[in-house]
Amino acid sequence: MPPSDAALPGAAPAGRPGLPAPPDATRPVDVLTVVSGADATPSVRRVLLAGTPAAAAAAGPTISLLVPRVGDPAPRWPAVARDGRIVWPAGAHGVSLRSYTARRQDPDRGEVEIDFVLHGDGPAAAWAAAAGPGATVAVAGGGPLGERPAGWLLLAGDETALPAITRILAEAAPGTRGLALVEVADVAEEQPLPAPAGVGVRWLHRDGTPPGEGTLLADAVAALDRPAGEDVFAWVAAESAAVRAVRADLRGRWGLGRAQHHAIGYWRRGRAMAPAG
Repeated sequence: MPPSDAALPGAAPAGRPGLPAPPDATRPVDVLTVVSGADATPSVRRVLLAGTPAAAAAAGPTISLLVPRVGDPAPRWPAVARDGRIVWPAGAHGVSLRSYTARRQDPDRGEVEIDFVLHGDGPAAAWAAAAGPGATVAVAGGGPLGERPAGWLLLAGDETALPAITRILAEAAPGTRGLALVEVADVAEEQPLPAPAGVGVRWLHRDGTPPGEGTLLADAVAALDRPAGEDVFAWVAAESAAVRAVRADLRGRWGLGRAQHHAIGYWRRGRAMAPAG
């Protein structure tokens, strides 16, 4: 899920609407079709999508997701240039570009599973809430999560980061030690989160504080002692202000270098899950 209803971190810049490109210099986007949708928690909609095996393989871990207007039966999809630039069709098209993390990819079955957080009124959240079997979205590209293996791992994020945290923990070596801090609204928003035996999972409940308005995640990191040694990596994703606070702590008090952490704002408070820089 991105990620969230936000632009893809590190993605190639989107082309301006109407910018022409030679037909042979572009490729079509991969269109995925909704198979089913279900509520994973009260505020998270889990959508199962189907496409070709190649499309499923390319759709992640992070995804440049193209979301049509709710109820649009024939979206006017853009194309993708050879350099990764998105080439938008001329005129109104009603398609929005957002970033998400595929919670699960199964190229053999041609399946991609994405969690959509439904707080806020962004176009992707609105689409996910309304989408039924047969609805379509498209994928313009994918990218890495920015994690790396380490003996001691810190994962810190809110509900928008849960798909990425789920994938990172699933792929961590069995001997990995560390801690996952996950901020959610309350106990009803907790999800199963398998982890290596040496990695603890701690849920942080906002208990009525609106998303992005508290310091719960930053305070939890600030209360931690830095683990010994240099085989340490921290991965952080949440609201932009919270991420800035955690990043400053990791760089300052923990002394982590650039190769030892990845911290990115998945969304911004007050901007309806708008692109975060």
